[in-house]
Amino acid sequence: QVPLVASGGGLVQPGGARGLSCAVSGGLFSINNIGWYGQVPAEQRELVASITEVGSRTNYADSVKGRFTISRGDDQNTVYLQMNSLKPEDTAIYYCAAGDRPYEYYSGRYYDYWGQGTQVTVSS
Repeated sequence: QVPLVASGGGLVQPGGARGLSCAVSGGLFSINNIGWYGQVPAEQRELVASITEVGSRTNYADSVKGRFTISRGDDQNTVYLQMNSLKPEDTAIYYCAAGDRPYEYYSGRYYDYWGQGTQVTVSS
């Protein structure tokens, strides 16, 4: 198990920005992949952004490219998701998740470890 604690959700106006944080107990050193999923009611969770331990390779859903940025903190215990130019369709519960298998394993699969979700609502 990898304890993950997400925070930072809230209400944001369209066009605004919001930063999410994911605290990783035990650090990021042994985790190959960590990312953020978004979920809206009655739909499956979608991987919004991810970052690898080796090479810091990032991956983004097409819907957020150019607006969202995932990064690891210098302390190696925190992962951030900076969300800019938010749209109402970005409204979702955002989950921090991690997987310790190779990057390619998770194509079409969910990560193994999950934190609690944090709600982001984009509305005027």
